[in-house]
Amino acid sequence: MAGLFVTPFIEDEALRRALVATFILALSAGPVGVFLMLRRMSLAGDALSHAVLPGVAAAFLLSGLAVIPMTIGGLVAGLVVALLSGLVTRIGKQREDISFAAFYLISLALGVLLVGLRGEELELDHVLFGHILDLSSDSLVVTGITSTLSLLGMALIWRPLVAECLDPGFLRSAGGAGRWAHLAFLALVVLNLVGAFQAMGSLLAVGLMMLPAATAKFWARRLETMTALSIGIGVVAGYLGLVIAHGIGVDPAPAIILVAGTIYLFSIVIGRHGVLFQRWQPARHRTA
Repeated sequence: MAGLFVTPFIEDEALRRALVATFILALSAGPVGVFLMLRRMSLAGDALSHAVLPGVAAAFLLSGLAVIPMTIGGLVAGLVVALLSGLVTRIGKQREDISFAAFYLISLALGVLLVGLRGEELELDHVLFGHILDLSSDSLVVTGITSTLSLLGMALIWRPLVAECLDPGFLRSAGGAGRWAHLAFLALVVLNLVGAFQAMGSLLAVGLMMLPAATAKFWARRLETMTALSIGIGVVAGYLGLVIAHGIGVDPAPAIILVAGTIYLFSIVIGRHGVLFQRWQPARHRTA
């Protein structure tokens, strides 16, 4: 058993880096994913994961594969899309999910076009699905910094976000303070996606954010417990995904997301608030 679950990480430095990266990403993505789910903003997370693509591609055209310029480019592009979506929602009286969907398509098309300009140097599959086994020390440091900033930012806006979960109209009634909390939360979403981009790619970065959070809801109702479970599920999915990918010789990022998806599917059925639990409970005790 040790040869399967422990030895590969002892012998392979790239695999150890990948393991550290997934643990760091799970730690910061878990809380953000929970609030995305509770605020019914899952589409926003998916849209913003693609919004970073043109910024990363543009930075690559200017600076090559340098980690910091690509990170800054992705962060700027994601924040621009978040702000534009909010502006269109407010000025154009359009629902936020519609504006996010529109900018998602524009960002994805522009990013793929920019990548195609020098596709021989920056392969599209690495951009879309990441290259977690090729992470450099600089990439790992950037991931750690973005995750740390995300955790600090989440601590600062935790109370207004919790209040909104209890009262969905809270941030709207709070006026300017509510808008700033909403924008700060979107910035944290972008920050996490940029931190995960090098490892998971633009398509899969949101997976470690949403699947563990959606799974945790089948096991817990308290926000703190749900957040802790989301982090734990992300850690387990990252570790098992790397083990499976190494064992059968496939790309780790999709394997990690598939493990997280498998845990989600099992939780739908056997979770404390899953199908079987609800079915077997007396009607008066069922969770609303």
